[in-house]
Amino acid sequence: MEFLSRLPLFGSLANAAFIIAGSLLGLALRSRLPKQMLALPVQVIALFVLSLGISMAVRTKQPLIVIGSIAGGSLLGELLDLEGWLERGSKALEAKLGDSAAGFSAAFVTASLIYCTGSMAVLGAFEEGLGRYPSLLIAKGLIDGLTSVALSASLGFGVIFASVPVLLYQGALTLAAQWVQPFMSAAAVMEMSATGGLMLMAIGINLLGLMKIRAMNMLPGLVIAVTLSQFFA
Repeated sequence: MEFLSRLPLFGSLANAAFIIAGSLLGLALRSRLPKQMLALPVQVIALFVLSLGISMAVRTKQPLIVIGSIAGGSLLGELLDLEGWLERGSKALEAKLGDSAAGFSAAFVTASLIYCTGSMAVLGAFEEGLGRYPSLLIAKGLIDGLTSVALSASLGFGVIFASVPVLLYQGALTLAAQWVQPFMSAAAVMEMSATGGLMLMAIGINLLGLMKIRAMNMLPGLVIAVTLSQFFA
């Protein structure tokens, strides 16, 4: 393990591998369950995501930063049509793979936001990027792997593809740690996490079928939250 930890981006690679392994196990379980048994687990996942989002959002010390970030991020995301791109890609995938790809978008977005919006992703990437053993990312990987079992069993194979944004996001932060860390103060990480919490709440509401919120278009709000924290936190 010590030898492997010297590999570039070992922590992020291990995290992605745990997600893939957990997702494969969850998909194996999903294939053995009747479809009518999957409705309640999806609702349970939705409640979990909603409660996780609330717990993250209420930690904010600067509510105006979170509100401004979500509002500004949503406007920018709508202009870029981030969710539209994802939906079109999902429909193309579903057209090729049929029913097995149903719900890909919801599974991918849900898992990606859960894995990327927490503070462990940022702090773990900085830990490895500054030359220390990536203990935080290893711990996060184990948690993400276990979560992937439940998510993929309930939501489908889109969860496994969440390993890609996890690797890209954490890997980029690791490589740029020395330059990015000065801007990622404890206050900035907290407000970014709180902003991500609102996005998770939107995902939970979507999964419960209460309304349709274009949560993917809120993603630029994470960058805006870090930027605003430099001035107001």
